[in-house]
Amino acid sequence: MFEFDQYLGFLAFLTILTIGFWLMIFLISFIPYWLGGAIIELIQEKREERKARREA
Repeated sequence: MFEFDQYLGFLAFLTILTIGFWLMIFLISFIPYWLGGAIIELIQEKREERKARREA
């Protein structure tokens, strides 16, 4: 059915496809987490800045 070269090419294709799939899943899950943390940190910094202005 397959010759050895075709078998290696098919395995390489599956490997690249699998790596791409998991990388996509990682990025889709990690980027919203990163953005959410950055937004929360920004809000906290602004609150502390307002507090410092009121006390001064």
